[in-house]
Amino acid sequence: MILPIVGYGDPVLRKVGEAITPDYPNLKETIANMYETMYNAYGVGLAAPQVGMAIRLFVIDTTPFSDDDDLPSEEQKDLKGFKKTFINAKIVKEEGEEWSFNEGCLSIPDVREDVYRKPTVTIEYCEEDFVMKTEVFDGLIARVIQHEYDHIEGVLFTDKISSLKKRLIQKKLKNITEGKTFQEYRMKFAAAKKGR
Repeated sequence: MILPIVGYGDPVLRKVGEAITPDYPNLKETIANMYETMYNAYGVGLAAPQVGMAIRLFVIDTTPFSDDDDLPSEEQKDLKGFKKTFINAKIVKEEGEEWSFNEGCLSIPDVREDVYRKPTVTIEYCEEDFVMKTEVFDGLIARVIQHEYDHIEGVLFTDKISSLKKRLIQKKLKNITEGKTFQEYRMKFAAAKKGR
């Protein structure tokens, strides 16, 4: 089932997600719905807060990036078919020299900005089997993980840009909060909740 994506300004996007257990209600269905919602919106990642749930869960599928001919063929190969569910994730370490990449977010439509992040990430997480593992990722896979991880920490990519750039996009962010944006995918907005 395709879920509405929560727009910028909704308080759930600022909450730190709570850890979940294997008996979390309808977990398999929730994960399946999140993948379906992400694919419907042509995203490469989606975190539970973006569909209104303040829990430590996000899904990614970096396959769309594998078509980018500007990337080395080895990275294109890594990106193709990289699909993973992250539950109760905790970034242990980020390392390397920060690099810039133009990021966007399904919760913040029509806003894209260059964001600096470290290229390598070590993360503890479990998949649906709830067996904790520690893995190291780098490049665009690491970046997508970092972006989605930020969501379960109540952080948005717009928090990571300069104050000047924030001022320049202030009107767009206000419009999103008020639901004055149109997307090809279903969204729900903070202003609509308040009855405006």
